[in-house]
Amino acid sequence: MQSVQTVSSQATSTLRYARCIENSKRIRWDIDRDVIRQREFGAADKFLPDGLTLLQERLAFLSSGERRFLNRIQGRTYANMFGLLERFVGAKMLEVSRDHWLGDQVALEALVRFTDEELKHQELFRRIEGLAARCMPAGYLFVPEPNTVAQFVLGKCTWAVLALTCDVELVTQVHYRESIAVDAEISALFKDVFLFHWKEESQHAVLDELEWQREDAKLTPEERDAAVDDLIALVAGIDGLLQLQAEADSAYFMANKPQAGVLDAGEVETIRKTLLSAYWWQYIHSGAGQARFGELLTGLITPAQGQRIQAALAGLQ
Repeated sequence: MQSVQTVSSQATSTLRYARCIENSKRIRWDIDRDVIRQREFGAADKFLPDGLTLLQERLAFLSSGERRFLNRIQGRTYANMFGLLERFVGAKMLEVSRDHWLGDQVALEALVRFTDEELKHQELFRRIEGLAARCMPAGYLFVPEPNTVAQFVLGKCTWAVLALTCDVELVTQVHYRESIAVDAEISALFKDVFLFHWKEESQHAVLDELEWQREDAKLTPEERDAAVDDLIALVAGIDGLLQLQAEADSAYFMANKPQAGVLDAGEVETIRKTLLSAYWWQYIHSGAGQARFGELLTGLITPAQGQRIQAALAGLQ
């Protein structure tokens, strides 16, 4: 027989799943009706806040117009990166929903809604890439191929994938609330993209937490130790993608920068390094440093495992 504590824990989880369903129904939005609304990006729109781009503090040798163009490149990559990440998130949630097929139907509905919303988000970011392409020079390249990346990620254990997914969802929360929402200079359309994205990701972060903890309860100490290795491998994989994208974005900037002045080799390298540092911050450190993510992670692993993860993150500076 199940213990009273187990039954109580399951009831609490079901209530949290139910709240996610309620919120999903309440804030449901449509790409055309609510987000894009027949708008276009302007030729000089700012896409990302300075705290995410690092451009103001590190690239003073560029003109304001050049920094604005580099901001737009970063913003375009930012939207594409979230579209990429959601490819594996949706697939993993479909997979873990299997455990609820003949069980908690409330949890199943919550995860089905989650997956439906992730598919919508992918479409949204494809639409945003199309709009960005219409107001920026030809030649931009988003290097990662979504299905290839998803296959790599999904090849790791479920615990590690859910840990990464939880981190990604929390990143969307902190970036919108603390940076994007409060910057009055950002394009109204770009801000709305991440406003509506944030509304649904708020529920997804709760579901990530529930599924991650549920998966953790299945593991032996040895399996969890191996899962930590998988998480570290995923971080290394993301770093590899960011290295390639920083190089591509730097090359695109140099081929299309607004001013005709020549930059020396050191300045060109500073641009590449600044992009990479910004991408490390945007997609890795700003999530790993979140108090809620740290609380969840440390509650599941040993101090020694935590030190291994910190050592891996320390190399990305």
